[in-house]
Amino acid sequence: VTAAGLGADKLPEGEGVGLGRVPRHVSLTCPLPGVPKAVFAAAESRERFETRVTVLENGLRVASQNKFGQFCTVGILVNSGSRHEAKYLSGISHFLEKLAFSSTAQFGSKDEILLTLEKHGGICDCQASRDTIMYAVSADARGLDTVVNLLADVTLQPRLSDEEIEMTRMAIRFELEDLNMRPDPEPLLTEMIHAAAFRDNTVGLNRFCPVENTDKINRDVLHSYLSSYYTPDRMVLAGVGIEHEHLVECARKYLLGVEPVWGSGQGRAVDRSVAQYTGGIIKVEKDMSDVSLGPTPIPELTHIMIGLESCSFLEDDFIPFAVLNMMMGGGGSFSAGGPGKGMFTRLYLNVLNRHHWMYNATSYHHSYEDTGLLCIHASADPKQVREMVEIITREFILMAGAVGEVELERAKTQLKSMLMMNLESRPVIFEDVGRQVLATNTRKLPHELCALISQVKPTDIKRVVTKMLHKKPAVAALGDLTDLPTYEHIQAALSSKDGRLPRLYRLFR
Repeated sequence: VTAAGLGADKLPEGEGVGLGRVPRHVSLTCPLPGVPKAVFAAAESRERFETRVTVLENGLRVASQNKFGQFCTVGILVNSGSRHEAKYLSGISHFLEKLAFSSTAQFGSKDEILLTLEKHGGICDCQASRDTIMYAVSADARGLDTVVNLLADVTLQPRLSDEEIEMTRMAIRFELEDLNMRPDPEPLLTEMIHAAAFRDNTVGLNRFCPVENTDKINRDVLHSYLSSYYTPDRMVLAGVGIEHEHLVECARKYLLGVEPVWGSGQGRAVDRSVAQYTGGIIKVEKDMSDVSLGPTPIPELTHIMIGLESCSFLEDDFIPFAVLNMMMGGGGSFSAGGPGKGMFTRLYLNVLNRHHWMYNATSYHHSYEDTGLLCIHASADPKQVREMVEIITREFILMAGAVGEVELERAKTQLKSMLMMNLESRPVIFEDVGRQVLATNTRKLPHELCALISQVKPTDIKRVVTKMLHKKPAVAALGDLTDLPTYEHIQAALSSKDGRLPRLYRLFR
């Protein structure tokens, strides 16, 4: 807006109200004469928002991140998961996840724990993954002392009564049944692709308890596992929205010198195996015709997931792989469009938009401390499985081709915006702080990650893809697999220049 647009030309020169003599045409970028210089509020020093880490005498790490607000999220993360179960019965982590926040030395029942948390407006949750188990509580920050006491008790002093274990067995059996009946097979396929990629080792071990093990797991088995893996040097107490000194004080009070219920004697040696990528195929023939009956049944589909080894989240190539995963994107054919939905990602533009018969094409990137897996999940009618597999193998080969400047910038921007939006949520910040400190003893802040994302070039994408395509593929297939190409043919397609499957010659059609 010019000064004239504001009616300034109607005033004789020098008659601006209270501004001294003002020239007729003032540039709005220059400071006005006679107006005091504005003093802006300075942003608080960055130190207040950096993650602080303190290591206690017993090896326990205490990490905190300050955040404005009356509520806090505090929890204990343990470096323990299904990947550590090679020497034990498979399914222990699944049991521990379900048994979390049950009766302890101080609290007689789960209800007692929930009532204690309720006084501070708190909620609790436990999640077990392949490499970490996380006990978390969100509550009013003024109840921090109670919360840390409760977390210490839940982690180190669980009663694991016969009744609780029996209830857990029933819950797990129900969950396994439900898993096989769900219309969305994604959790099942994720299990299968890990088992195919890392056959019988580390992250390839089953995350869910096998049905035959539900009756074998008892208190003694759990105590034997806990004595090896629930040690202070494998734990992080993380908190978001609290003062660091207060958290350290509570940790010293409740987590230092505490004798766990299973005793302090040394358990079996900790499994420090490094993941061995094997590649391979896992097929499950399954009748999917009656998965979703009802007024609008989902059509019968065959699901395929093809993956290749990527890298660990500790390597520099992790960022280019994250950008590549964003660039591939994808989703279901019924996804609603709109800004930020990824409708310009490759799997939408090249696959779902061109092949109307494909119901799903989505890229996933799983990353661990010693390996990673980039996979594409696709689903279509059983009669078109061969064509679908060829479309996916072609997309893998095209990853190593030319990367457009516009699509790369879009993927980088989308990854940065997703990162920043997710890190506005307190529980997400808590998990990020906990996992990073557990793996590296420090935390990369969001602005550092954004700077690394901005530096990714087309040559980086080409380099990581070329390296990835030299590995054997991992394949998971679920449904009617009559027309599924052989593993050797899929491998040949991923080694070819154009990603096409070898031609089939049949005497009789």
